[in-house]
Amino acid sequence: MNRKRILVLGIVLAALCLLIYLQVRAWKTFDWAMFWNRTEHVNWLYIFYGLALTYIAYMLRAVRWRIFLKPVRQTTTARLMAPQFVGFAALAMLGRAGEMVRPYIIAKKERLTFTSQVAVWGVERIFDMGSFAVMLAISFLSPDLRALRFYRQLREFSILLIVLILALIVFIVIVRRSGDRVAEFLHGRLAGFAPRLAHHVREKVLSFSHGLETIQDLSSALQLVGVSLFMWVLIAYAYYAVTHAYPGELQALTLPHEIVLMGSSMAGSMLQLPAVGGGSQLATISMLSSGFGIEHELAVSCGMMLWAVTFMSVIPTGLAIARHEHVSIRAVAEAEEKAAALAE
Repeated sequence: MNRKRILVLGIVLAALCLLIYLQVRAWKTFDWAMFWNRTEHVNWLYIFYGLALTYIAYMLRAVRWRIFLKPVRQTTTARLMAPQFVGFAALAMLGRAGEMVRPYIIAKKERLTFTSQVAVWGVERIFDMGSFAVMLAISFLSPDLRALRFYRQLREFSILLIVLILALIVFIVIVRRSGDRVAEFLHGRLAGFAPRLAHHVREKVLSFSHGLETIQDLSSALQLVGVSLFMWVLIAYAYYAVTHAYPGELQALTLPHEIVLMGSSMAGSMLQLPAVGGGSQLATISMLSSGFGIEHELAVSCGMMLWAVTFMSVIPTGLAIARHEHVSIRAVAEAEEKAAALAE
């Protein structure tokens, strides 16, 4: 692990410790007996529904990646299924250090360059952000969110997110059509005072431009949009299944509430530690308790269950597939880190 990664990990750890301290200080009367009582009365059939929907979403990621690869490599969804599960297991166990394991495995398996698959990963993230933004915007058509005390801030955030997505779409179109010119333009602006940065930016823009070549026609674009939206709707219903597995006040949460809860988890995931997460659970628990007014003990139990079902549940399957295919997640992560360093 290099110094940069150690520094980032230290900052994340400090931030998580601060968040945990503030949360515990705010909850001076946390009742552990009530926490276990709430957890014991979970409807495990609903938890199974949440797991099933989560796993289907992972499978749809393989379908989407196959569509991305269609112009450069004819492959099957089945071939891309294993890298999805192994890659997300690596992300759950190693934190952000495992983020690039998925594109690295796909690049090796399909005999493509690592940088091209990193570009595909970048485009994939934009489709994910766009799908969530669309779902959040549609949620505002429901009156369920208007009762929230932070409704105004949530609406402003959704507008900013949509503007960001539109800006990214414009950027994608420009880079897709004129990637070489954009790369040279940015290189020329930066070369005078930061030549290494200029070279790095040019190479990244060029690789990203090549990754955008995977979207060859309108049919592929529509397929990608459809698969992405369907996948994120399934994830929202997985959240719905888990929250409704608990008796009582969580039963009042509707699908628009689940989309907001899902967004808070996504935002919190930017602060996480390998294997233990942190930011995602805290953000989810905070939204449940402070945002939706759920009692602390129930919020903690449900937040941890959501984290286990929608994020950590991939680990057993990912490890089993990695073992079957004779893949060492740690070795792949180290090889990916070296490949990323060479790409820079």
